Amino acid sequence: MTPSPFLRTSARLLLALSLAFTAAACNDDDDNTPDSGTNTDAGTDAGTDAGTTTPPMYAFVAQVSVEGNPQSYVILTETLDPATPLSTANATQINGRALGSGITKSGAIFVSSSAGATVTRYNLTASNTLEKAGEVTFAGKGVTTIGEYQNQFQFASETKAYYFDGRNSQVIIWNPKDMTLTNSISLPELTIAGSSTTFASNPIRVGTKVLMPVGWRAGAAVTKQAGIIVVDTANDSAVLVKDDRCGYVRDGIVGTDNKVYLATEAYGAAEKRVSGTNSSVPTPCMLKFDPATNTYDATYFKDLGTLTNGGATGSLLAGPNGTGYLRVLDETVYPVAVDTNARVLASAVAWKWWKIDPAAGTNATLVDTLPASTGSSFLYEMNGRTVFSEFTNNSGTTNYRELSDLTGNLVATHQGLSFSFLQLR
Repeated sequence: MTPSPFLRTSARLLLALSLAFTAAACNDDDDNTPDSGTNTDAGTDAGTDAGTTTPPMYAFVAQVSVEGNPQSYVILTETLDPATPLSTANATQINGRALGSGITKSGAIFVSSSAGATVTRYNLTASNTLEKAGEVTFAGKGVTTIGEYQNQFQFASETKAYYFDGRNSQVIIWNPKDMTLTNSISLPELTIAGSSTTFASNPIRVGTKVLMPVGWRAGAAVTKQAGIIVVDTANDSAVLVKDDRCGYVRDGIVGTDNKVYLATEAYGAAEKRVSGTNSSVPTPCMLKFDPATNTYDATYFKDLGTLTNGGATGSLLAGPNGTGYLRVLDETVYPVAVDTNARVLASAVAWKWWKIDPAAGTNATLVDTLPASTGSSFLYEMNGRTVFSEFTNNSGTTNYRELSDLTGNLVATHQGLSFSFLQLR
């Protein structure tokens, strides 16, 4: 792991690598691709006082393939120029598939990798470089590799954070200030024989609780099982609550009624669409969960397709004021054939945005100003506005587009896959 200073100072910087990618955007950890979501925790602003001209600083973590081996780069930039791709030249190089996490605007990023069990803290220096500032290893808890999603790291404060470890069915508690391992919470019921565990890209925060939706797959097949881990950061307790009415329920939002609405992710919808009449494939659904009592509403079940005029529907992403967005496949953009692969379908740039207010009980409506994008889009906060990522050029390019204003305008782009973004200042 070799840090080197990087700051994009010219629109004429060239991309350093020309690479081919075969990974699909919706791949999970065992598919050789990590994921990421948005970190909206409040942090200490590492910028200067109001009224100064110090620009923000952004950190993108780009994953590339070098001779078939994953390589990652932490790219720093003060400017977001959609016309000029971000460059990996002189970026901080990380072996393996890296994730960058942390508290937004805190001036620190915590980098982990599929290459091992170590988390490294980097601080942003006054000269706009990254300086290594400590390491902690989870090897003592049985961890050998860290992957999947950025938001498997959740930060309660500058001194307490959590890592959701699916391979070992546990939640690890650690101190990001002292870079020490604190404790762990065992969740043996996470293990389902014959199935792998995969976590939400966008966990939910309600008061002192972190809610992490969980999905399971048996190979490529969705397991008919929903689950959500509830961690109370006030006392470090954790519980896994399951529901067997549908599967791959990895997305959720807090509705206007303060209930949590959970939905099958786009891959689950894609698998159902290509399965034809196979009744063993779970129907993509929406469930309701009460975070106050940690219980599902047994009377609430929505077939997602019935909310969107029968389209293949999956993923529920947060919108403003308790509303959300469902992703619906546009088959005029990407027709489904008898041999269509579910993973490829979920990764196709063919999923439209439909707005929904789950608590109101009404159907979703098409947002025709937003372009179709990949089914699994991750949300990030950039200076108070929300952007979503998409993977194009056979998963060789990551774009970031505006969601807050519903335009889908391009904000930034770079070569390679990115499942991590953090505003450092």
